[in-house]
Amino acid sequence: MPSLKVTDEVIAVFNDMKVRKAQANEEEKKRRKKAILFCLSKDLKNIVLDDGKEILLDDCRYALYDATYETKETKKEDLVFIFWAPDSAPLKSKMIYASSKDAIKRKFEGIKHEWQVNGLEDLKDRHTLAEKLGGSSVVSLEGSPI
Repeated sequence: MPSLKVTDEVIAVFNDMKVRKAQANEEEKKRRKKAILFCLSKDLKNIVLDDGKEILLDDCRYALYDATYETKETKKEDLVFIFWAPDSAPLKSKMIYASSKDAIKRKFEGIKHEWQVNGLEDLKDRHTLAEKLGGSSVVSLEGSPI
């Protein structure tokens, strides 16, 4: 299968989310994106920004999520790469997304956390995400205790 092209727009959004640290003022913080969805283009040649805002139960997606959490020692923020592969998605879609995952991950330099999610129950399970971010040292996620 030919390798997919990750569009410049996707890389720009990633860089925008990544360089969000230190000097952000309150206004910039308000404008910050918390999560972004990416999908394959109709012709299956590119990975593009997904215009849809909701998570689909019948198809796969990639997402970037800006997680804010606290460990016993410190407050942290990390980008998490999410591979959304719901059980109800067509097998062909799951296979194409799974085999294309490396193409987008290679462009997202410096991402330490990856989370494959197979259903809404997984998504709601904050313990799983906390575990990915820092194991038992994580005491709160998005301002709520674990």
